[in-house]
Amino acid sequence: MDALRGNDPTRLGPYVLQARLGAGGMGQVYLGRSPGGRLVALKVIRDEITEHPEALVRFRREVETARAVRSAYTANLIDASLDEAPYWLATEYVQGPTLSSAVAERGPLPAETCRGLFAALAEGLAAVHACGVTHRDLKPQNVILSQRGPQLIDFGIARGAEQTAVTEDGAAGPGTPGFTAPEVLMRNEVGPAADVFALGATVAYAATGRPPFGTGPAASVGYRAVYEPIDLAGVEEGLAGLVQACVAKDPAARPSLAQVIERCAVSGALVGDVHYAALAGTGAVPQPAAAPAPGGAPVPAVPAAAPPGRAVGDTGPTASPVDGSAKGGGASSEPPKRIEQTAPSVTYWNADPHDEWAGGRCNIPSEEVNQHFQFSVPRDAAEIASGKVKIGMRLKPDGARPGERYYATAVVKPPHDQSVAEAEESGMGLIENRALGHTSELVDLNAEGDAQDRPWVEFTYPDDFGTDAQGGSSSDARPLRDDPGDWTVMFMHVTSPKDYRTVVCTGFTVPE
Repeated sequence: MDALRGNDPTRLGPYVLQARLGAGGMGQVYLGRSPGGRLVALKVIRDEITEHPEALVRFRREVETARAVRSAYTANLIDASLDEAPYWLATEYVQGPTLSSAVAERGPLPAETCRGLFAALAEGLAAVHACGVTHRDLKPQNVILSQRGPQLIDFGIARGAEQTAVTEDGAAGPGTPGFTAPEVLMRNEVGPAADVFALGATVAYAATGRPPFGTGPAASVGYRAVYEPIDLAGVEEGLAGLVQACVAKDPAARPSLAQVIERCAVSGALVGDVHYAALAGTGAVPQPAAAPAPGGAPVPAVPAAAPPGRAVGDTGPTASPVDGSAKGGGASSEPPKRIEQTAPSVTYWNADPHDEWAGGRCNIPSEEVNQHFQFSVPRDAAEIASGKVKIGMRLKPDGARPGERYYATAVVKPPHDQSVAEAEESGMGLIENRALGHTSELVDLNAEGDAQDRPWVEFTYPDDFGTDAQGGSSSDARPLRDDPGDWTVMFMHVTSPKDYRTVVCTGFTVPE
């Protein structure tokens, strides 16, 4: 929960807004209070997509679904405004952490707690299916661990058997990589069995604390979900067997929800489980935190040589030393000017520390960690407003390996695939950017300066950034002012134009 910001509304319909609860692809979620004092969760569609017909279809469908699905396992719809902007819906406010945040903070759940969660979520999904609806996006971020039991939230891409998928830009995709069933990814076949797959993957995350099919680009995670086994290393045998049955590649081979409940063989209510009760918590509704300082996740102490006015950090204490090579090949002796995009990029940084998917950090972890790598990104509002920002990196002096090369590049990714003006002109609205981003030229960080007093290598955005494509074509970087929002910054260890690994992912916010 976070404090309201200066550009947030103070009231929606009869509800007085109290705080920010999070954000998603469609818009912002607020904590609101009714005239009589009832707390509600208000989801508001983003202003920039209110004119996008497909997005409005999805939002209206979410309201219809929430109205149809009324059970002890979902937050019931209370109110909605669909006639004119701002469009919003209000549901019961359910207090408690998401399964995702609980596991991230407290670690994997014990096997018996997982069985209780398994059975409770299966019962909840059965109630949803009884209403003629499939959820389509069950994942740890969409499960709230409340004091009355787990609650299913976010029916933004749920649909009934008679409905067709919304596939235009601005609407929902096929779900979340790692939790979406193979038949949905391959043939867009959506049914109750796909929710069973997502249930198994969700419990696998709860039992291991790890993404069920690993991390990386969405296409890679989806490929593993279709063709490779789920990660169940260390999971108790009986629980692992039930998860494996639920994530069978063939939907016909998966158990029914009734069979899942039977195999869990729970003997008591989940809310009576000591471990679950500790996660769900007790007490009064938490108060919103003070407005956070601009920027992303906390960073380590700034070294003496750090550039002033910017956030600076290491990549963490668990890395291997720099060795001049990366997974997948050795350092190139003739490096390219810039790297080339090889697949859609679905890595994004989100400034909101309470966003349920990114949470004040990048949604996909770095692929390679290096304890000697340091970086700097802009945090000063005046610098960002000037339209020219400094992006810096270096290897610590103690990471020097004489004679070895360590090529690196900085990548700056705008939040949308077009500028605001271009999106308005096209009439399609703002669309999430799936390009790699604009890159700096490569630099050998092991060759910069004296090993005992290595300077920072700084680039100025947009002047020193561009995009190189296959065939040698290139384009300039987009100005900051053209696309307000959360910009992603990635630092890459490069071994060839098409072989590179993310060492650091962070970002900065360009205000409207």
